[in-house]
Formats: sequence, C-alpha cells, structure tokens
Amino acid sequence: MTDAVRTQAPASEAVDDYLKAIFQLSGHPERQVASNEIALHLSITPASVTNMLQKLAAQEPPLVIYKKHHGVKLAKAGKRRALEIIRHHRLIETFLHQVLDYPWDEVHQEAERLEHFISERFEERIAAKLGHPKFDPHGHAIPALDGSLPSQEPQAFAMLRPGQSANVSSVSDNDPEMLRYLAAQGIRPGVRLTLSEQLPFQGSYRVRVGTSSKLALLSHSLVQSIFVTIK
Repeated sequence: MTDAVRTQAPASEAVDDYLKAIFQLSGHPERQVASNEIALHLSITPASVTNMLQKLAAQEPPLVIYKKHHGVKLAKAGKRRALEIIRHHRLIETFLHQVLDYPWDEVHQEAERLEHFISERFEERIAAKLGHPKFDPHGHAIPALDGSLPSQEPQAFAMLRPGQSANVSSVSDNDPEMLRYLAAQGIRPGVRLTLSEQLPFQGSYRVRVGTSSKLALLSHSLVQSIFVTIK
C-alpha cells in the first residue's frame, strides 16, 4: 500500500489479529460485530475482548468504533491496517503455494506467523514476482495497494437447488483436513460443481465435480465452507 494509506505506527500482533477478525466478521455490507463473535473467532474470553476493544477505541486515531453492548466496527485507520495485514497474508499464501510448492492446506498457518513481520519492500517484491495476483490459492481476494478489493458476489453452495451448477469462487482456509478432502475430490476455485441431491434433515450433498460421472459426497458442515458464483 502507498505511504498515504498506511497506518502511522506498527501494530502489535494481537492488535492486528483483532482488526483482521473484525473485518472478516463484519461481512459485506459491513455490520456491527458482537464481542462474543470475536471471542469465539479468536478463542479468547469475552472479558479480554472488551478490554482490547476499549483500548483500540481510545487510540489516536481510533482503530475501532465501539460502544459496550452495541458491538464494534472498524474505524478508518483500523480498516486500513486490517486490509494491509490481509494483503500480507494472502500474498504470502500465494507465494508459498506457487513458488515454494506448499500444498494449499499448509499455507494458512505459515502466513499467520509471517503476515505481521514482512517489510513493505518484501511485500512489493512478492507481488511483482507473482504478477500482482488478485486472489489467493483458496480464492479469497487480495487487497490492492490502495486497499481496494475486486468486486465479488459469491453465495454459499448450500443455497443451490438440485440440478443447479456454479463455479467455486472460494473455500474456507481454516481447516487443513477439510482442504485436503476437497483437493482429493478435485474441488478448487474455478471448478464447476453441480448439486445432484441433498439428503433430508440437513444431510449430505451429492455433488458432480466438473464433468466427472462420479458423485462426491459432501457433509452439511463442509458445504458451508464452499462459496460459488453462478454463471
């Protein structure tokens, strides 16, 4: 990102994690995020979340807009920092996958460790080496230097009706075992899926992957992690 849109002082890893969590939980369009949601996302106590949010709101400039019992939203400076860290994370994931041949189920944890520490020069060199990619290996948009994101309107695969087809736009990167299973089924961003059948009572989904004649069986929880674009 350019100097004009960078935060003025380096943030701690904990602050970065909070800002990134709020950004990811707030969705699009942005909404207030409850403290309990952040606590669950970061696996910490609600009391710790409240304490940190008060500190972030008191900074100058404030990183969040927070009122107890009313949730929290990112302030302008906090959103800039969150997008900066997300850009680092997704560029690192892409570099590890494309250049160092890491499997896509291993890059998330490595990027979590490295995202706070790379220099802006290193970030720029990675982006140039990769040809300034717009998406990471899991299909998530990489913020541009100015913090903008490609326009996306994906929907949950679970929203499809039997017989409908759609292209995978992204998958959750939180569970390595899930990613390994999806890879074994041939399910990645860009692959076309056709919903054949959903078993009753929130049962599994029978899904055709590409032009394969064999149907993949995906659990209800697994399907919640797949997002698609209908074309």
